[in-house]
Amino acid sequence: MKQDQAQKLRELYQRFNHDQQTRTTKVISITSGKGGVGKSNFALNFALSLIESGQKVVLIDLDIGMANLEILVGMNPKHNLIDMVEGGKSIWDVMEKGPNGLELISGGSSFNEMLDLSADDTNYLFSELEKLQGYADIILFDTGAGLSRESQRCHLAADEIILVTTPEPTAMTDAYSVIKILHHQDANLHVRLVVNRVASSKEGMEIAGRFRTVTKQFLEKEIDILGFIPNDSHVFQSVLEQTPFLLNYPKSQAAKWMKDIVKIYLNGDAKSNNSTGMKGFIRKISGFVKI
Repeated sequence: MKQDQAQKLRELYQRFNHDQQTRTTKVISITSGKGGVGKSNFALNFALSLIESGQKVVLIDLDIGMANLEILVGMNPKHNLIDMVEGGKSIWDVMEKGPNGLELISGGSSFNEMLDLSADDTNYLFSELEKLQGYADIILFDTGAGLSRESQRCHLAADEIILVTTPEPTAMTDAYSVIKILHHQDANLHVRLVVNRVASSKEGMEIAGRFRTVTKQFLEKEIDILGFIPNDSHVFQSVLEQTPFLLNYPKSQAAKWMKDIVKIYLNGDAKSNNSTGMKGFIRKISGFVKI
C-alpha cells in the first residue's frame, strides 16, 4: 500500500513538473474605473467559464476590504497571502477549492501592506507566488476599483488588463481615466474592454465603440472589445444566493453571453500574445518594490 502511494506521488510530481515546463501561464489583471460595476462578479464567472472550456485557472482576490469574491461564491477562506508570509505557509496552504474546480487565493490585507513588507517577507511572498508559473493556464487578479499606487503596479506587471465598465457616464469616464493613466506609464499595455449591464448587444457595441474611438483619438491607444454582459435579473438573484450565475442559472442570458466572451477570448489572440506569466509578473513588480 505504501509503495503504491509513493508511486502515485512520484507520478503526480513528474506530471506537475512536466506541466510547469510546457504550460504557458498568462497573468490577467481585472479592474474598473469605479466600484459597483460588477467587476468581481465578472471575474468570478469569467474564471468559471474558462474552467468549463478546459483552462486551469487560479483567481486571486486583491480587491481587499470588499472581499466580494468570497461573498459571491459563499466561501470563507481559512488562510490568505498575509497568513502565508507571517506563518511561513506555502502557496498551496492558502489556496482554497471552490465550485467546479475553481481555485481561489485571498489577499487578506491591503495590497499596499503586501508591497510594504520587509525585504525577507517580500522575497518569500514573491517566491511562493512564482510557484504558480506552469501550474495554471490563466491567473486572474481581481483588483480594487480605480487606481491606487499599488494597483497600478499590478496592472503594469500583468500580461494584460481586462477593464470592466457599464454604460453609465460616470463609469465610462472613470474607466477612461484608468486607461489614460496606465497608458502614460506603458503605451504597450494590452487592454480588453467588457461592458456590463447593457440592454442589448447593440447598445454594448455602441458604448464600446465610442469608448474605443475616444481612446484612439486622444491617447492613440488601441483597445480590444472583449464583449458585453446583459442587464439580467438572474445576476442579481445569484448575488443574493451567493452562487455564481454561470452555475446557478446556466441557461440565463448572462451565462450565455459570458460563454461567448470566453470563446472570443480563447479563439482570438489570447495564445499568440507574448506572455511572461507569473515569473514575468514577479520580475516586473519587483522593479517597483524596494527589496
